[in-house]
Amino acid sequence: MILPIIGSALEAIGTILEKNVLRKKMMDFKSYTVYEFFSIVLVMMFFVWLFWGMKPEAFQAKNLLILASVIIVSILANLAIFYSLKREKVTEFEPNWLMMSVFTIILAFAFYPSERNLLVFGLALFASICLVLSHVKKHHLVLDKYVIMAVIGSFLFACELVLSKIILPYYSPFTFYFLRCFFIFFITFLMFRPSFDNVPKRSWLWMLTIGAIWAIYRVIMYYGYGNYGVIMTSLLFILSPVFLFLFAIIFLKEKPSWREITSSAIIVVCVAMAIIFG
Repeated sequence: MILPIIGSALEAIGTILEKNVLRKKMMDFKSYTVYEFFSIVLVMMFFVWLFWGMKPEAFQAKNLLILASVIIVSILANLAIFYSLKREKVTEFEPNWLMMSVFTIILAFAFYPSERNLLVFGLALFASICLVLSHVKKHHLVLDKYVIMAVIGSFLFACELVLSKIILPYYSPFTFYFLRCFFIFFITFLMFRPSFDNVPKRSWLWMLTIGAIWAIYRVIMYYGYGNYGVIMTSLLFILSPVFLFLFAIIFLKEKPSWREITSSAIIVVCVAMAIIFG
C-alpha cells in the first residue's frame, strides 16, 4: 500500500505548485486549464506508448457514454477548482478541497456493493471529517463564490472518480488518464482558444512539472482503486496533510497546534486499523 501513500504526498505538492503558477504567472483560470492539460498530454505520451492497454469492452456504447460523462464532469470540476485557486489562499482553499475525500467515500459506499465494508467505511469517513474540521477556522465559515466553487469542484471530482471505477477495468491506468486528459485539453482548447505564444518558457517548465506530478498521482490512484478499492485508497490518500504536517515540524521548525496533532493522530490510527482489520 506504499504507492497510495506516495500519491498522497504528490497531491499536496501539485496543489501548492498550481497555486504558485496561477498567482504569479498572471494566467486566467480558463487558459490555465488548457495549458495544464496540454502539459499532462505531453508528459503522458511517452508512458502511454509503453503502457497502452484497452479491452474490447471499452468500445461498447454504454462504456463510451460513461467515458464521455467522466470527461465532461472533469472539465467542470477543474474549471471550478482553478477558479477558486486563482483567488483563495492555499490555507483557505484546503478545507474545501479536502471535502473531496468525504464526498468520494460516501458516493462509493452508496453505489458499489463491493465498497460496503462497514469498518473501512466508518474509519475512512471519520478520518476525513476530522481532517476537514481540523482545517476549518472561523473565517472559513464565511461563504463567498470562491469557497462555493471549491466545494462544487470537490464534489464533481468525487463524482468523476466514483464514475471512473465502472470502466477502469477496461483500460490500463496510463491509457485511461491519457484519454481523459487529451479530450479535456481538446474540448477546452476549442472552448477558450488561448494563445500559447504568451506563455513564458519558464512557466511551461513549471506546468510540465505539475503535469508529471498529476499524471503519477492519478495513475497511482487508479491503481489503488483497482487493487484496494475506492474507500481504502481514499483513506490512504488522507495521509497527505499528515506528511505535510510532519515535514513542517521537522524541516521548517513550525510549532503545531493541538488540533493538528489530534487530527493527525486520529488519521494515522484510522489508517492503521483499516490496514490491519479491514
